Amino acid sequence: MFLRRRPGRLAAGLSALTATALLATGCGGMSDSGTQAASDAGKDCQSKTKVRVVLQWVAQAQFAGYYAAKDKGFYDSACLDVTIQEGGVNIVPQQVLSSGNAEFAVSHVTKTMATREQGADLVNIGQVFQRGAYLQVAWADSGIKTLADLKGKKTGSWGYGNELVQYAAMRGAGVEPTKDTQIIQQPFDMSLLLKREVDSAQAKTYNEYAQLLETKNPKTGKLYQQSDFTAISLQDAGYTSLEDGIYSRGDWLKDQANQDTAVKFLKASYQGWAACRDDLKGCVDIVLNHGSALGAGHQTWMLTEVNKLIWPSPNGIGAMDQKSWDSTIDIAIKGGVLKNKPDSSAFRTDLSDKAREELKAAGVDVAGSSYKPETPTITEGGK
Repeated sequence: MFLRRRPGRLAAGLSALTATALLATGCGGMSDSGTQAASDAGKDCQSKTKVRVVLQWVAQAQFAGYYAAKDKGFYDSACLDVTIQEGGVNIVPQQVLSSGNAEFAVSHVTKTMATREQGADLVNIGQVFQRGAYLQVAWADSGIKTLADLKGKKTGSWGYGNELVQYAAMRGAGVEPTKDTQIIQQPFDMSLLLKREVDSAQAKTYNEYAQLLETKNPKTGKLYQQSDFTAISLQDAGYTSLEDGIYSRGDWLKDQANQDTAVKFLKASYQGWAACRDDLKGCVDIVLNHGSALGAGHQTWMLTEVNKLIWPSPNGIGAMDQKSWDSTIDIAIKGGVLKNKPDSSAFRTDLSDKAREELKAAGVDVAGSSYKPETPTITEGGK
């Protein structure tokens, strides 16, 4: 459901080559050559621990780091046998996790804490996305320039939990979604906005916004331009809400062996994300090979934008920023999504800290301080 961006490369040598060769998680060493390393991954493991991770949506570059960790052999080298389960409209990651049908889930803080408040023992163990990607998009000629301008308008909303931050931001601008605007159920595309059946639509920087720019303007015969639209960033409007993070169950993590497994999973996943920062095209190819319904152009935009949400990561990938957490929770409470602040056990940092330290010892750049986003080429239909 979301959009994409691109990375910098000063530490690419270590991340792409050394990282592949030096993943250390209690398993044996790996070959220095990328292809050979992947094929040899995990050969010295006496056994592999089977775990499942459920994603928020179908295969796309939003989750490239996990697919890269699998295809490049990082999970294998960690002595893990990882099954990646796609999400969907009827697959709610936090519910799959809480029911015991997965060991890990990728989800947003707000959605997951809402499920936790209902009694599920869900714990954030790694906050991969450091920045928010929610947009509210309108035609430039609509007169909608701010969230306050949505009053009296037809507003598209995805639902399925994706309206939580949107509603909080609208209420913060003095617009009550259930009274001051007509909420229209929006599919996970921009068709309603393009047909002008809604005045404004939800979008992610890395996905739906690109869909607009990949569409041909019938009046000009050329692709739409950013100047044709007004894109309101909810993060820039003061609604920073942490999105994709890695979650597990508190009861499962009480077992030391499971904590060790979690560190291995985080470590390999972070290495996958570092690889996608340093080899964007290679990771786009990986995602396409996993059956993405969207083309190479769209996935290139998506990964470019997703990388911007992760890198640079001053405290290291997966680190939880307390201020961002507090802001996310505050927005959720003021927006009526949560009744109370989650207690201190809602997230833990020790497992992620250990994973990063082991990666740094192996020569992997976990901060991406030299990262500089590229500018992707927009292609019609995202092909």
